[in-house]
Order: sequence, then structure tokens, then C-alpha cells
Amino acid sequence: MTKAKKLRELLTSDGIITAPGAYDAWSARLIEHAEFSAVYMTGYGVSASVLGRPDIGLMSFHEMVESVHNIAEATNVPVIADADNGYGGSLNVVRTVRAYEQAGACGIQLEDQVMPKRCGHMEGKQLIPCEEMVAKVRAAVYARRDPDTVIIARTDARAVNGLDDAIARGHAFEEAGADVIFIEAPQSIDEMKRIVAEFPNRPLPANMVEHGKTPNLSQKELAALGFKIAIYPVMPIYVVTRALSAALAKLKEAGTSEACLDDMVDFPSFNKLIGLDEARSLEKSFTCGK
Repeated sequence: MTKAKKLRELLTSDGIITAPGAYDAWSARLIEHAEFSAVYMTGYGVSASVLGRPDIGLMSFHEMVESVHNIAEATNVPVIADADNGYGGSLNVVRTVRAYEQAGACGIQLEDQVMPKRCGHMEGKQLIPCEEMVAKVRAAVYARRDPDTVIIARTDARAVNGLDDAIARGHAFEEAGADVIFIEAPQSIDEMKRIVAEFPNRPLPANMVEHGKTPNLSQKELAALGFKIAIYPVMPIYVVTRALSAALAKLKEAGTSEACLDDMVDFPSFNKLIGLDEARSLEKSFTCGK
């Protein structure tokens, strides 16, 4: 079974898909090791990891495709990948979808922001016209070579024009063939309930950005409302940022990493987690006479 087909099966099976945000190959490996069924490649986290810069449209098409490849190659679970606004017009979307597919993405998320884009929970976003985004959705559906690849159409209209426009755009994207409709950043449980009621025939993601605009509900609460996917794009990189910052402060103050030992995995544990023994065993299998 391909990973794309696995994602399709998850979308139609019971229960909610929980996809923490991977910002590089190692964070994706850890997500898989923790037995989550999918990985969400977060543009917010990738921008921080690759560039050390905020998610304001600075990442290039090639940098994002390389990140998709590295994350997908490192894991055996489906990868849902942030493709921003497709990096141009509808023909750019064709190129983006095919490159993301080839790199290993099983779900490809496109949004209706202008360039430069913003993180969905930031201020100052601007939108392209609805009909332009509809053309992009149609281009994405046309471009996929694997019919199991999931096209996710996101609108950021809630923050710009209000919920009514966001829902109208969602229906237009649904009509254009998007598999998943993503209404970004609803601001209350009542708004979340309305979104679910408006789209009974499409799986819906909930973006759980800690301290963001959307209520941070549990996976059980989200499932009870009717959401199918819970993404946690920033939680992993926020946890790592706090832990590493604290450890570096200890190192600076103490002048020795001994002060950080309780905050670290040890050398053998890390080597086991990263698969060193399996790699050495494979290497030996190629040696003549062994």
C-alpha cells in the first residue's frame, strides 16, 4: 500500500488523524516513533529551521520541495505538506503539485493568500480573488499523477473578510474538486460548529496553534465536533526551542555540559533511536564473505 493510499484510508476510517508538525527529517522521525499516524510538514517550522526566519513568505519553492523530500524519505507514515499558495499562478501550482508528489507528499495544502504570505494566525494577511484560487484548485486536481494524493484547499478569509466569505470560498473549492476543505483560524467553538455543519461531505482539519486564534480543544473534543484532522504545526518546534534555550543558558552559566545531562538523551539511546545498529547491520550485509 502506498503512503498516499494509507492517508486516503485514514480519512475514511473511524477516529481523528493527529498530525504533529515536522520542521525537518529528525522531528518527523520522532513523530513517527511516537506512533502518530501522519506527519504535517509545517511551513512555519520549516522557515524557522531552514532560514531562522519567520513564516512570512521567505521560503522558496525549491527549499520547500527539498524539505518535503527529506521528511518523506525519513518516515514511513503519510506526510501532509504545506505548499503555501503554490508559489505563483495556476501553472505554478501544476509544477508545485507534481514536485511535491515526486518528493513524497501524500497530502498537499494550498492557500488563497497573496505573496508575501503570512502564517494563518498572524495579522496582515491578504487574499487573492476567489475565482483565482478556484483555478489553482482545479490545476492541483489536474496535476496530481496519483489519484490518491489528497488536495487540501485552505482559505484565510476568516481573518480578512469574515466567516461568511470563508465558508463561501470553501464551497467554491469543494466544487472545484478539493478533497479536504480547510477553513483557517475560526475564533470560537460556535464558528467551528458552523464550519462542520457547512461541509458534511469533506474531511475538515483543525489547526491547533497554541496561543493562536482558534480554541485549543482536545482531539476527543475535535472529533466530537466533526473534525477529521488535528494538526499541531508549532508545538514540536516551540517545545524544542524552550528546552534548547534553557539548556544553553545552563551551559553558559556553568561552563560545562555536565549541568545539562538531565535534559539530554545519552549517546547510546540517541544512536538506538536514530537507527545506528540497523544501518551497521545493513552495511555488513554488503561485505563479501560476511
